[in-house]
Amino acid sequence: MEQILEQLPIVLKALNVGFLQTLKLFFVTLIGAFPLGLVIAFGSMSRFKPLSYFTKFIVLIVRGTPLMIQLLIIYYFPGLVLHNPVWGGGETGRFFAASVSFILNYACYFSEIYRGGIQGVPAGQQEAGLVLGMTKGQIFLKITLLQMIKRIVPPMSNEIITLVKDTSLARIIALQEIIWAGQAFMKGSQGISGEIWPMFFTAVYYLLWNGILTVLLGRLEKKLDYFK
Repeated sequence: MEQILEQLPIVLKALNVGFLQTLKLFFVTLIGAFPLGLVIAFGSMSRFKPLSYFTKFIVLIVRGTPLMIQLLIIYYFPGLVLHNPVWGGGETGRFFAASVSFILNYACYFSEIYRGGIQGVPAGQQEAGLVLGMTKGQIFLKITLLQMIKRIVPPMSNEIITLVKDTSLARIIALQEIIWAGQAFMKGSQGISGEIWPMFFTAVYYLLWNGILTVLLGRLEKKLDYFK
């Protein structure tokens, strides 16, 4: 126990650095995937069939293959196959590659949630908007969008919670997120080797962050109850 107490400050410092990287990847993914997912949803619902089929094909591929494989392909393919290492080396390049992979992956999942929310709004309400002289843009912003948000919050919340845990997959391309930091002490890091207890602390970080998100998303869902 005394040895653990001596090592605790070193472990927590390393985990804090890794957790900041995890949070950065988490927020960058949401910032990119939310709007891109809506664009993809519009593409899949387009009346222009080539665009619709192409978009659905991309969504099928992304949703049908593991995120880990997508990370490896996006990070290594340009350098190994095209001989153009666009990501460069170092932590910054790995972070950019991971961000692109996560944004594309989650945008495709979000697009299906958006599509379900949009199509779930009764068509009669849109027709009523046309009768009142509203444009299609006004109908979407003032009628469809608000009701869509209410419908998509629960499934979107599940995806957001999943994203927190999926960020750990970024270690496959050596991005030094929190699990990478915890696992490093098992292999030997900063004078600490063969210790598994730091991994339990990584679980505490995930539990706390997921708990905060669950509370915040639950409050958001309650605030949208006026759409019932």
